[in-house]
Amino acid sequence: MYPAMRKLFFTDCRCAGDPPKTYEELFAKLDTNKDGKVDVSELKAGLAAMGIQTGKGAVQKIISSADKNKDDALDFNEFAKYLKEHEKKLRLTFKSLDKNKDGQVDYMEIQQSFADLGLEITKEDAKKILQSIDSDGTMSLDWNEWREHFLLNPATSLQEIIRYWKHSTVLDIGDSLTIPDEFTEEEKTTGLWWKQLISGAVAGAVSRTGTAPLDRMKVFMQVHASKSNKISLAGGFKQMLKEGGVTSLWRGNGINVLKIAPETAIKFMAYEQYKKLLASEQGKIQTHERFMAGSLAGATAQTAIYPMEVMKTRLTLRKTGQYSGMFDCAKKILQKEGVKAFYKGYVPNILGIIPYAGIDLAVYESLKNFWLSKYAKDTANPGVLVLLGCGTISSTCGQLASYPLALIRTRMQAQGKYVTRNVNINSI
Repeated sequence: MYPAMRKLFFTDCRCAGDPPKTYEELFAKLDTNKDGKVDVSELKAGLAAMGIQTGKGAVQKIISSADKNKDDALDFNEFAKYLKEHEKKLRLTFKSLDKNKDGQVDYMEIQQSFADLGLEITKEDAKKILQSIDSDGTMSLDWNEWREHFLLNPATSLQEIIRYWKHSTVLDIGDSLTIPDEFTEEEKTTGLWWKQLISGAVAGAVSRTGTAPLDRMKVFMQVHASKSNKISLAGGFKQMLKEGGVTSLWRGNGINVLKIAPETAIKFMAYEQYKKLLASEQGKIQTHERFMAGSLAGATAQTAIYPMEVMKTRLTLRKTGQYSGMFDCAKKILQKEGVKAFYKGYVPNILGIIPYAGIDLAVYESLKNFWLSKYAKDTANPGVLVLLGCGTISSTCGQLASYPLALIRTRMQAQGKYVTRNVNINSI
């Protein structure tokens, strides 16, 4: 079990002997041809000569992330800036591990950090992980040992701080167009991933049920509001209560909750496959590749469950007694409008995924990284409130960009031989 734990928690990078104390000394040691630049071959050879083992593609990742002028080499300013930023992330990670804030990390703190991620390891495994970095044999890590071990490795450990950096704390607004969650290999092999998916589905069901009245009001305003037929929020709720009572506020919520499970499962499985197809480097995925994989996974899931989306809109707009349930709704749509009716509004819906997912992800990552660079001092964990704020703002920006397409989609979904057009709110 230890190799798997070590691979998850730390990278395969260890320094032999004492590394240079300053960036200048380190750069001079790596710049073997003394041309004032360090390219991939020099960096790779230099690290090997210093006894530092790097993972596949790690050297290229360092060059690519720090090479601002795109000349495939690093001058001293680029090199120093990269190390400074990287060292800051390493310090934040170290402070996150140092639970008791004594400046040292022991095996119990490593074990606790795994527990915080939902992963259980034994004391023996935690001690082995500690020993792989502990250069002075004290069975504890100080900042210098941590820095020397990871300074010239592109990872910032903790699997890029697995839980803190995942895009998973956004508000569920009902449309489910967000990038799917990512899971580590350890989470997949231990079965933790499906527990998280189930937890997410239950949380989504609760949140959608709680916001169902607002969702129904939104659909009514999208379909029936016009210049001549203005619908206010208060007036709309008043008329819905008058027409169908309190329970009418939750019309369409049953199928909206029912589609969470298949949509989440399809999106997750499709996302994993698309990541493998699109990743330029095996086992690693860049931000733009993650966006593309997430968009394609969202489109795949939406294609599979889209008939349920159309039924949800029709059930939300129905009058009292129009349908006896979702099966009756599906039957009447099929009989009167045919199979094609189940995919009305499909094109604008799919097109809306791209701006939503792209803006949502880009804004979220930008806000989170801005907070970490400006305000993070003692921990690499932004905290629930910061992540919630980032998620709320990013989702709002995504919604604003994709809303015109969502409006077109809903109106197309509502079109039917038995759906009243230009309805006055007093007749609802």
